[in-house]
Order: sequence, then C-alpha cells, then structure tokens
Amino acid sequence: MKGCTTVILAFFLLFTGSGCKQEPQSTGPKYGLSPSAQAVPGYHFAIHPLHNPAKLVQEYQPLIDYLNARLKGKRLILEASRDYATFEEKYRARQPEFLLPNPWQTIQAMQVGYGVIAMAGEAADFKGIFIVRKDSSVREPVDLKGKAVSYPSATALAACVMPQYFLHTHGLNVNKDIENRYVGSQESSIMNVYLQKTVAGATWPPPWRGFQKEHPEEAKALTVRWETEPLINNSVMVRNDIPADFREQVQTYLLELPGSEQGKAILVGMETARFLPATDKDYEVVHSFVERFEREVREVEVP
Repeated sequence: MKGCTTVILAFFLLFTGSGCKQEPQSTGPKYGLSPSAQAVPGYHFAIHPLHNPAKLVQEYQPLIDYLNARLKGKRLILEASRDYATFEEKYRARQPEFLLPNPWQTIQAMQVGYGVIAMAGEAADFKGIFIVRKDSSVREPVDLKGKAVSYPSATALAACVMPQYFLHTHGLNVNKDIENRYVGSQESSIMNVYLQKTVAGATWPPPWRGFQKEHPEEAKALTVRWETEPLINNSVMVRNDIPADFREQVQTYLLELPGSEQGKAILVGMETARFLPATDKDYEVVHSFVERFEREVREVEVP
C-alpha cells in the first residue's frame, strides 16, 4: 500500500503542477554573444568614503559601467566602505585590486604593494574648507576656542589633517583648544554644522558642491569661512600583482574620459574634473606634509 500511495501522490503532483502559470526554469546552459558576468574575472575597485555607501555607488557606478563596457576579458566591481577605518583595513590586507584613496592613504598603500596610475581631479581642488552657518559669530580661527568642530575622519587629509594644520598655524592648539568630532562622512561633517551640533565643519570642495546640489535649502544657511592651501588630489592605485596589460587598459580609459560626452557626464556626476597621469613620485609631497603635521600637531592615525 505504501508503494501505491507514493505512485498516486506522484501523479497528483504532476498533473496539478502542470496547471500552474509559472514558467519552468531552465537548468541548461545559456548561450549568448558574450560570456556571462560569472565567467569573466572580477577585480574590486574600492573607493574611499567620499560619501555614504549609497551615494558613493550612485556617483561611481556609472564610471565602473563605462570601464566594463571597454575592458576586454575582465571586469571591475565597485566596492564602498562604511567609514575610513574599514577602507583602510581593506587595503592593508591587500584585498581590493584597485583603489581610489586620499593622498595620505596613498602613501600608506604604497607600503603594502599598491602603485599609483592616475590622479583623480585637479591638484588645485584638493584643499580643506571650513563650513559655518551664515548666522555664526565665528569670524577668525581663534573664535573656535572651546567649541566643537566636525570632520569626516582623523585620517581625511583634505577634510581633517589639512584643516587642523591650518588652525595650528593660526594660533590654536588643536588638541586642547577645540573639541574635535570625527563623524564618519563628508556630508555628516557638513550636516553637523547645519544642525548646530558643531560650530564649524571641515570638508573639501567636491562634497560641498554636491551638498549644495542635493540639499539646496540646507546649504543656503551655510557658507565657507576659510580654506587651506591645496596639496595633491586623490590617486588611483593598482595592486602590484595585477597584470600590466589590464592596469594599462584601466589607466587609458580613465584618462580618456573627457574625450566623450558620456565621459564628461560621468566626471560631472563624480564632481571630478578629469583623471591625470600620475606616479608614486608625485605623492612624495604628501610625505613631507604629513611628517611636518605629525611633528607639530598629532599622529594622523590617532583620533
């Protein structure tokens, strides 16, 4: 009887299942003119936390799609990080194949086997700026004494290290005269000022331009009070075990972006003027600046 019951149940399932509207899923091979994404080797392209992960993907995924449409036999996978510490852990462990770090992270990544292939943006755009409310009584750096200042991270070069050095050269003891708050992202540093949680917030031009576009009402209440001298912009780096031909492909397509309307639109979306040729040697200026900062102010990695 048990065997008969099994046979009857099988027939019942066969005929009742045939009445379903859902199309059967094919388990056979899928054919096409190009290999599937799974068949193409993927290389991670990690961007340092210029924005929160969702916003970063929104701005940088078009670049990755653009590159993948031109790369042969390999593809890039965009990788965001929730904060600076997480991003820095990744490259110290040599996990991503490609990086877009800030200049301080660039010299750190060199020590574990990454090399520079381009600079992301004009050097003149890499400077710190201080955002305050328009109704703020803060006019001179000395007015910050006893007050709170926000930054994305203690290791954010343009948005923290350079601004803190600016305050140091304008007579403030950064470690004693003000309360330094490291709030996780560029946008958060600006919003802390708008919400009056801090009296000033440090950031740098691209996030500030983006904030003005995306939050025009909030931006109307804010203004740039001071800016630092420029240094050198973010880099694009590749791990030293990546095939040279693939590295050169990525470099070439990055440098060619301004040559097409699509490329120009991608650059506008990232608030980046263009990618320029660069090497490790171009970032030696960062060594000198960081050494001076650590000698006179604090260690970069200590919040």
